[in-house]
Amino acid sequence: MGAAMKTSLLLSVGFLLTGAAPAGEDSQDALQARLRKTEEPRILFVGNSYSFKVPGALARLAKEAKRKVIVEGVTKGGWTLQKHAGSEETLARIRGGKWDVVVLQEQSQLPAFNREQRNRKMIPPAQALVAEIRKMGAVPVFFQTWGRRDGDHRNAEAFPKDTFEKMQHRLVIGYREAAAAAEGALVVPVGEAWAREMKEGTGKRLFAKDGSHPSAAGVNFSAEVFKNFFFGE
Repeated sequence: MGAAMKTSLLLSVGFLLTGAAPAGEDSQDALQARLRKTEEPRILFVGNSYSFKVPGALARLAKEAKRKVIVEGVTKGGWTLQKHAGSEETLARIRGGKWDVVVLQEQSQLPAFNREQRNRKMIPPAQALVAEIRKMGAVPVFFQTWGRRDGDHRNAEAFPKDTFEKMQHRLVIGYREAAAAAEGALVVPVGEAWAREMKEGTGKRLFAKDGSHPSAAGVNFSAEVFKNFFFGE
């Protein structure tokens, strides 16, 4: 891994380490302490195609770092958190896995929509899933994804002349609001790490040809952000 990428990853993790979490909110320090003292931490990813290969990459990176960890996923192409919240399969996996961490990843465009749409389509299922995760004794975290390489051109009427940077800014706001509404859950700032790579001119390699999904490099980069966030390396 190059020096620029390492710097970007460290900055990403440091983003949520600037001061103690307010009362009632989750703490990254507490999460890392829990994972350190657990012999074989169990992590579940709940999401869609953006998360298809990240669990496997995270497990591989942890193994290379001599860490025991179990990482699994319940991921369906195109699914929203609303679909997962209404899925007996997803709820059964959350309830039956004795997880330490459950990662929630929303459909790639929805968190970047306007607040009224987020309040209707994202916030309620996010709150429901977080409540279920906490009830089972696990720590919920949100997987902040990345903007599309050329912006959200499928919604050009709502976002004329959109760009990666503009979409990423909206995603950051959307995930922060969802996390705050879900009793102060943590956000893993993967998208912000991608944004730093884009700013440095090396980010386009993270995208697959469709300009949306992650390439192999994008999967590995995202998994590195998670490893650093969870284990403080």
